[in-house]
Amino acid sequence: MSEGTGAAETEEFARLLRELKTRSGLSYGTLAKRLHMSTSTLHRYCNGTALPHEYMSAERFARVCRATPEELVELHRSWILADAARGRRTDRTVERTPAPVPVQAPTPVAEPQAAPVAPVEPTAEETGGAPVVGAVAEPVRRRRHRSALIASAAGVAVLAVVMIVARPTVRDGGNDAGGRQTAGATAAATGMAAVPEPSLSAPAASATGTVTPTFTAPATATTTPSPSTPSPSTPAQPADAPAPLTVGTRPYVYADPCSQHFLVNSAPAQVGPPATERDAPRWAAAYGAVSSGEQQVALTVQGTGADTVVLEALHVRITAKGAPLAWNDYSMGVGCGGGVETKSFDIDLDRGSPVITVKGGQRDFPYKVSKSDPEVFYVTAHTKAHDVRWDLTLDWSSGDRRGTIPIDNRGTPFRTSADVNRPGYDYPLGGSEWIKRTDG
Repeated sequence: MSEGTGAAETEEFARLLRELKTRSGLSYGTLAKRLHMSTSTLHRYCNGTALPHEYMSAERFARVCRATPEELVELHRSWILADAARGRRTDRTVERTPAPVPVQAPTPVAEPQAAPVAPVEPTAEETGGAPVVGAVAEPVRRRRHRSALIASAAGVAVLAVVMIVARPTVRDGGNDAGGRQTAGATAAATGMAAVPEPSLSAPAASATGTVTPTFTAPATATTTPSPSTPSPSTPAQPADAPAPLTVGTRPYVYADPCSQHFLVNSAPAQVGPPATERDAPRWAAAYGAVSSGEQQVALTVQGTGADTVVLEALHVRITAKGAPLAWNDYSMGVGCGGGVETKSFDIDLDRGSPVITVKGGQRDFPYKVSKSDPEVFYVTAHTKAHDVRWDLTLDWSSGDRRGTIPIDNRGTPFRTSADVNRPGYDYPLGGSEWIKRTDG
């Protein structure tokens, strides 16, 4: 098992991948081409020597292998556990690694000077009676010189001061290894811990009206916990008491590469190529894009300790509703077949008072989660007549504690608008520009 992965959890995840691959009958080479990955990377994922940094890579693999909705949920749960185990193993490695020990150089000390030694003339007995005038006893001088050097070295050793500064290991308690946020905060991304990469910033319009997106280095993911709302029936918890669960949010889930459409208030020449699911949040922010017709959101809910947390109910709240946007519709993929229906919770945003219903065999609330038993929920919101801003709230309980967690898109409501009679554009595979759809 490669360093940095949890052995048992990663092997279980790899086993699920191998089963999907074997059943699909597809070779590693064929899968690699379809997923735009290297064959060696797929080998490492399937034999358990590596774990994807983000779940989306595994989900694409599973969908190409025609995984069932139940298998997709099980694979996601397995990846969450393996990712958490990878983080714990990394933490233990850091704790065992001794911190560098800088040693301060000894304080310079002047070497003691030996007192002058007067020349010593040998006696007549030492010279056998021969007179020696002005001769210095050389053996005696060397002995005294060596004694002076030894005394000097000893003085330096005694007076030198060696300062050893041990730096303690610092651990960040805000985020876990998977980048999930404390309950009450909206997760900035998904999954799997990703390597920072350049990201799109908001486009700047030139004097000619051309929108040019710029690339900037991504900021380090941060966690901003917000306190849970205590139930009136139970004593209020301390303000700094964290909720016993975390909620991770993926705001744009692609059921298949062709399922996601965005409305953008720009001409095709001003819009860059379509984005993958991983890049969708940055792409949408850069162009001010709004989900067109339908939006699927994934929620990863996991306890933070051994205690079981009961998820009582999930609610939708409409924060604003208006006429649909008169913008262009851009598809994020072309040439897709029929997708696999995913178990999900459904929201009809056109209803006067929308409620959350079950879809595709999804079981309704309540659910139970813990640190070792997470849950993944898919929420699909759709509209055919409005531009809607909406968010979610999740009611939970654990022992005598109760609370409510707000869920949104990085501190702002989710937004979905109908694409009534809007011009549609596709970006052909291997193409270099948007092409208007002939079917409108």
